[in-house]
Amino acid sequence: MTENEMLFNSGVLTGERKGAVRPPADIWRGKKGGLVVVECPQRIPCNPCNTSCPAGAITPFEDINDTPEIEYSKCTGCAICAAVCPGLACFVIDLSFAPDKALYKLPYEMLPVPAKGDAVDCLNRTGETVARGTVEAVTEPKKDRTHVVHVSAPKELANDIRAIRVVK
Repeated sequence: MTENEMLFNSGVLTGERKGAVRPPADIWRGKKGGLVVVECPQRIPCNPCNTSCPAGAITPFEDINDTPEIEYSKCTGCAICAAVCPGLACFVIDLSFAPDKALYKLPYEMLPVPAKGDAVDCLNRTGETVARGTVEAVTEPKKDRTHVVHVSAPKELANDIRAIRVVK
């Protein structure tokens, strides 16, 4: 089975591909505020990440079906793209948050919405718990209903953490 067939059949991203890449390590490590990570590997008619980016870091699409491309030198880590992406494919990771922890700014559309100080399970792409994190902030939604939850969790899991689950 090809990687495209696995993605189509399972919905789980396996490996890097155009539209689904991490920021370059040399830029990512010291960037205050973090950098956007976009995991949008399929060509679909969508561009709210580009049209909402106040810094112009997500470059204009030649075709509405293009996958996003990022100019990381322009990214401020504001996470507006995470709030507006209908596919929940955008999030921000701030590796400068603390010596041993990163700040993950993740879109969240479930109830209950966690609050600052809450413990949450940090999940990988397949929904498995990989760490326990702490909610540092919750950004209220603007036009849509997507919150952005800022979670501190182990820095070494930056390539793994992609979602959270509220712990009861």
